[in-house]
Amino acid sequence: MDQHAAVERIGTGFVFTEGPIWHPGEQYLLFSDMPGDVRRKWTRQAGVSEYLRPSNKGNGMTYDAELNLLVCEHATSSVARFRPDGTRELLASHFEGQELNSPNDIVMRSDGAIFFTDPTYGRMEHFGVPRPLQLGFQGVYMLPPGHKPGDEAILVSDRYMFTQPNGLCFSPCERWMWVNDTEQANIRMFDVGEDGRLRNGRIFASGIKDAVKAGVPDGMKADANGNVWVTAPGGVWVYSFEGMLIGKVEVPEMVANLHWGGEDWQTLFMCACTSVYAVKTKVRPRSEPFMTAKPVPAQAAASPADNESLIAPSKGLELAACPPLDPKKTALLIQDLQNDVMIDGGAFEGTGSPQHAREQNVVANAIALADTARRLGMPVIHIWMVCEPGHPLLSQYAPLFQGLKGENALVRGTWGVAPVPGLEPKPGDLVCEKMSMSAWETSRLESYLRHAGIDTIINTGSWTNMSVEHTARTAADKGFRVVVPEDACSTMNADWHRASINYAMQNVASVTSVASVMSVLR
Repeated sequence: MDQHAAVERIGTGFVFTEGPIWHPGEQYLLFSDMPGDVRRKWTRQAGVSEYLRPSNKGNGMTYDAELNLLVCEHATSSVARFRPDGTRELLASHFEGQELNSPNDIVMRSDGAIFFTDPTYGRMEHFGVPRPLQLGFQGVYMLPPGHKPGDEAILVSDRYMFTQPNGLCFSPCERWMWVNDTEQANIRMFDVGEDGRLRNGRIFASGIKDAVKAGVPDGMKADANGNVWVTAPGGVWVYSFEGMLIGKVEVPEMVANLHWGGEDWQTLFMCACTSVYAVKTKVRPRSEPFMTAKPVPAQAAASPADNESLIAPSKGLELAACPPLDPKKTALLIQDLQNDVMIDGGAFEGTGSPQHAREQNVVANAIALADTARRLGMPVIHIWMVCEPGHPLLSQYAPLFQGLKGENALVRGTWGVAPVPGLEPKPGDLVCEKMSMSAWETSRLESYLRHAGIDTIINTGSWTNMSVEHTARTAADKGFRVVVPEDACSTMNADWHRASINYAMQNVASVTSVASVMSVLR
């Protein structure tokens, strides 16, 4: 990496972060906010949003070759698998009839074998759920290829070698594995047998501690060249394949775990206490099975029961399954997702809109819907509020329009009027400019839809209780069917959003979730 590469803080305000993992298809980072009992998601476009609560105080995570999420759960002393639809399966929780201590970090071999460490941190206050230990040792375990959910794990290390085994990683060729021990402040290197057993253990690096700087061996990954990157005092330490300390990455907080991601796999994400940091590297990680995986092909259409299961957690919202959609007669509307409305530093930042957009993950969800619509040949129509410099002849009777002029917002040619990053129109998309809350009154929208034979719109964007709602009301009056995926919409806060979704929108639209819409559009 460059000697002066910037370490960027991409999220903060958490309790204690762990387990970063990058989704190669949908391009987002998952990480654990472990004592907070929540799993969080980050994208460059939308920032941090809540992904799952409660999370059973999940810690280390990875994906398998089918992009199922594998999680070490402290609260349940288990390794669990989460299908893309959210279904949880218990993979392992016992050894020799006794509960595991608390699975901590996890990695997969290319043949499908899953390896994980099992220290006792998850049975302690703050990081887990205090309860007595059942096993009398801490080791490394494997779930072999073909493992049946619920079967016991296989111990692949010596029972009494480790005090608190924590991070683990394979070499690029998978002939060797490194396992660190937090309390012993060292890293061991092992030969890995075809049966998964760890043999010929030897000290690879020791003395990973500092009386002045906070940090211990915890998370650990190997890069494509066989160097080992491990959390340590002051940030992350890097060792050559031969065990020589060759560099350090300084981070403002104590780092607990790390993983590469980004489109080019050259962004190193670091979970560090209350924050998550990122830094660019010149090297990529060792190739793991999930990095080139493709999702398992879905069925042609979801059954009603499946569709119901894709409705997002209610958040107090009245949602239903998405009705059947004909892509030839359906268009996607993306409304007001512009910098002044959605981005920190925009004209309407003070309304709370950027924060609610992050909570809803609205930008990433809109991108996913747009990509699906384009693949199916559906029109994607961007609707933007665009004002001329000085806001000439803009009525000042309504507070909404007073705010537009008072904040000098959404002016043609400015940064604020541009679409948020990731939602720029692509070839074949259409753009409608408007000067009203509703998308219909001052734009070409109706002409586009009528000429294309469209009778259904998927209505997304900001603001839920203004632009989205007004567009839905008028669409119903004009005889269009309206589908509103609520998690592709946002406004000033959850209360305004809930009021619009639960009351105003129920009589004019089918209100559902992005996942439910996507299941219908397979």
